[in-house]
Amino acid sequence: MASRNPPLVIHVDPDGPPGRKAPDIGNRSMMGTSCVDDTDLEDVKASKDRDMPSHLLRFPNIQNQSLLSGFAYCIASCSMILVNKFVLSGYGFNAGIFLMIYQNIVSVTIVSALSLSGVIPTEPLTWKLIKVWLPVNIIFVGMLITSMFSLKYINVAMLTILKNVANVLTASGETYFFKKQHDRQVWISLMLMIISAIAGGITDLSFHAVGYTWQILNCFLTASYSLTLRHVMDSAKQATKSGNLNELSMVLLNNILSLPLGIILVLGFNEVEYLLETPLLRMPMFWLVITASGVLGLAISFTSMWFLRQTSATTYSLVGSLNKIPLSIAGILLFKVRTSMENSISILLGLLAGVFFARAKLRNNSQS
Repeated sequence: MASRNPPLVIHVDPDGPPGRKAPDIGNRSMMGTSCVDDTDLEDVKASKDRDMPSHLLRFPNIQNQSLLSGFAYCIASCSMILVNKFVLSGYGFNAGIFLMIYQNIVSVTIVSALSLSGVIPTEPLTWKLIKVWLPVNIIFVGMLITSMFSLKYINVAMLTILKNVANVLTASGETYFFKKQHDRQVWISLMLMIISAIAGGITDLSFHAVGYTWQILNCFLTASYSLTLRHVMDSAKQATKSGNLNELSMVLLNNILSLPLGIILVLGFNEVEYLLETPLLRMPMFWLVITASGVLGLAISFTSMWFLRQTSATTYSLVGSLNKIPLSIAGILLFKVRTSMENSISILLGLLAGVFFARAKLRNNSQS
């Protein structure tokens, strides 16, 4: 949940974000609890001034912060997806919506505590802001839930490649709705993403139709989230007292509004009966693991902001893309995924296409 990576990308999924990629900084934080992420560099650059007031949000004053913050971001984003995969597939937990709700409760609790203590700045929630943000939040909840459902059935490496399809849909939507022009290299990288996703699906030895269906739906919702976020951001900023909406306020807003809708969906998908019967909820270690997953989702938000303060948008974007390579390898090794040479080549093509896409976007944005 993507990908809580991750926008504005924070859950996602460079990855992120959780999120969690969308104006990616936002997508990642929210996906912060999920997993998406591919960076919109224009929003990343803007977020350096928008999201991190230095007098309120202080990061450790130590040497080599660029290296340490980048390492922390990579660890948080990779761990988030792997822990969610372990919960859903390793433990065999069949209540993905409940998992999303619990992770969001963890995020709300931590962010609220830090905000009340004056450590971080957040905007107060008003009915005016909630009404503007509600359409975005409905899509956000759908994005997190479909990410959870797909992650249960699809291995991490293939999930990473399939998420690239959201970039294709987002770029197409930007061109159609916002008349944003992308150069040839961007479109070539997007075509490579499509080819790798199709080839990867065909050669996937653990192909699961249900998982792929959920992931395709997730890609459409992720693209919709990105495009809708662009559309409502100006209105949302006007609905705040300060005239701005930083990333942590988005995390708090999205996660709080997701709770009532999530409860309705838990009832609608009949997860209550499963929750009453499963022995997992009587295991302290299980609660520790899912609590850790919620903390990791929020950690993606903080480490991405820390990393972005210490480095350039170029480094931030490329690290996010390159981070998918060790994530894919770890997913294959840790979960003992059966693979073939053809499937491995497809995955590698998709990962390289992601790096090429990040570089092409940087070049395209620098020229515009």
